[in-house]
Amino acid sequence: MEIIYADNNKEYEFLNEMKKRTAEINLSVNSAVLNIIDDVREKGDEAIRAYGLKFDGGSPEQFEVTREEMKLAYENAEDGLKKALLHAKENITAYHEKQVRQGYEMKKEKGIILGQILRGLSRVGIYVPGGTAAYPSTVLMNAIPARLAGVEEIVMVTPPIVENNKEGKQSCKANPDILTAAYLAGVDRVFLAGGAQAIAALTFGTESFPMVDKIVGPGNIFVATAKKLLFGQVDIDMIAGPSEILVLADKDANPRFIAADLMSQAEHDPMSSAVLLTTNEKVAQETVKELALQIEKLERKDIIQKSLADYSAIILCGSMEEMIELANTIAPEHLELMVKEPMNYLTQIKNAGSVFCGEYAPEPLGDYLSGTNHVLPTSGTARFASPLGVDSFIKKMSYTFYTREALAADREDIITIAEKEGLSAHANSIKVRFE
Repeated sequence: MEIIYADNNKEYEFLNEMKKRTAEINLSVNSAVLNIIDDVREKGDEAIRAYGLKFDGGSPEQFEVTREEMKLAYENAEDGLKKALLHAKENITAYHEKQVRQGYEMKKEKGIILGQILRGLSRVGIYVPGGTAAYPSTVLMNAIPARLAGVEEIVMVTPPIVENNKEGKQSCKANPDILTAAYLAGVDRVFLAGGAQAIAALTFGTESFPMVDKIVGPGNIFVATAKKLLFGQVDIDMIAGPSEILVLADKDANPRFIAADLMSQAEHDPMSSAVLLTTNEKVAQETVKELALQIEKLERKDIIQKSLADYSAIILCGSMEEMIELANTIAPEHLELMVKEPMNYLTQIKNAGSVFCGEYAPEPLGDYLSGTNHVLPTSGTARFASPLGVDSFIKKMSYTFYTREALAADREDIITIAEKEGLSAHANSIKVRFE
């Protein structure tokens, strides 16, 4: 892992190179994803089945998983997993309940009523990576806020596990851990399909798949590109890039903890980014040593090594103020304040998806159990985007009531503005009511 000595130049050269990684990949897959989208729009289930055979090695006879299968998966799940998921559900629910808002109404003088109504979306689609690499935590993080927002129907898509028995007969089934989480989180319907074809199916609807209003949830580059291309025909949560973590460490930070946390995100993807900002060269050097020691016992060693070599770095800064300024420029998905009195610096962090304060609040705590959402803005979009939450699943409708007398009092101002803008029909709409 490279150590960069900040000089107001080298660190920004590194950050600029890091930002290029997603743009290059997105351009290369656009054409393939557009073809998949067109096929699904024209051929429906037939196209989804064909792409399932091509990419997953199989496609189920029936795409939809029954409620009985979901319940059975929950009943057969390991007690330890059920206990952990129930604990996570409780924390995620408690945190997101605070986000639930109500509409409002303003009653003004002279017969005027203005207001806003908040409603949950009618139908939301959740994409959950599946197959052999299952993420039941993602089900909870997406479904629980949607349910709290009042979404009428939650539809989940997830790639199947494709297996062949001794006789060569193929079976396609859902990952039972994902079904367990779906049952706990209150998902209404589950379909076995993955990739860009599943995103297209939820966007347009097919013989088997319902059309949804919004699609949320993480996926590979094909899934992310499909969401990007289809945005406008369907709403999406965000265009997610590779995972990233930024750690700010002072002289008292524990290099062992830092190394472990950096690799916790590097293991997601070879394109993941893990960056350490520190004011102390000893901390930097000791972190490099810890990375070399700890990586040997980790299962995803090859992925971590590539991520650390290609898209990660340690940047030595001159002060805490310099680290915070750089952190706000990077606007990371995950930010750890591995410093003394971390809460004192929290208000200075303006751009981050989720902030973890202190050496006993590692990033995986937020991934699984603390209650904050782990669906977060990436690739610097924390400058303007927010974590997934209850607000992600609501829409707002405004309303207005005026009496004749109230409109009469305001009519001249409305007509003046309309005529100034050259919109005489707007002005006429007011005038005719008083002729």
